[in-house]
Amino acid sequence: MEQVSMVLEPVRAFLIQLGEFLPKLIIAVIILLAGWLLAKAIKLAVVKGLRSINFNVVTERAGIDNFLQQGGAKTDTIDILGVLVYWLVILAALMIAFNSLGLALVTELIGRIAMFVPKVMVAVLVLVFGAYFSRFIDNAISTYGKNVGLEDAELLGRLARYAIMVFVVLIALEQVQVATELVRLSFLILLAGVVLALALAFGIGSQNRAAEMLERWWPKQTKKTISDKE
Repeated sequence: MEQVSMVLEPVRAFLIQLGEFLPKLIIAVIILLAGWLLAKAIKLAVVKGLRSINFNVVTERAGIDNFLQQGGAKTDTIDILGVLVYWLVILAALMIAFNSLGLALVTELIGRIAMFVPKVMVAVLVLVFGAYFSRFIDNAISTYGKNVGLEDAELLGRLARYAIMVFVVLIALEQVQVATELVRLSFLILLAGVVLALALAFGIGSQNRAAEMLERWWPKQTKKTISDKE
């Protein structure tokens, strides 16, 4: 009899643990199902809300949607933001579900991933508004330069646009914390190389070209107007 009890004791302990675990598992499944439904509802609300305020117009004028389409993507920036919000809610539901099961390590790992999603969302918004602002500055400089008679107005506008976009990309990478020091050093090295190349070109072999460019950027009519005022 004692031998039978010794054999059945592990089975009895297993059944007790299973009886304690099953309610937790059912609760975790319910949490995941509710989180999935909530994630779909919030994603739909975010996408419709952004389209209702014409945020897609900003992304189109910024050139982000065109860039995605050229890369083969069938979604736009608003859909990407909706997907990020969706996964943020899903990860939050997973955290609650695993926490209810007592899996602290898994909960901590998912929490770290969930903290990364808002940073990606901020980086996307930085890229959108930064690209929109850079195009606005490009158009403003080009229009003003043409009005005052600059022949290289479009070139100056493009240079300003690309310079702004470099800083915007750096800010976006800073948000997601992707090799920030390496990117920063690479940018400084590249900038120093460009400045050195321009200095050598203008200082050694392109003095006449530099004079011509300055003459075009600052027309004689402008100089004459300033001298008349004096």
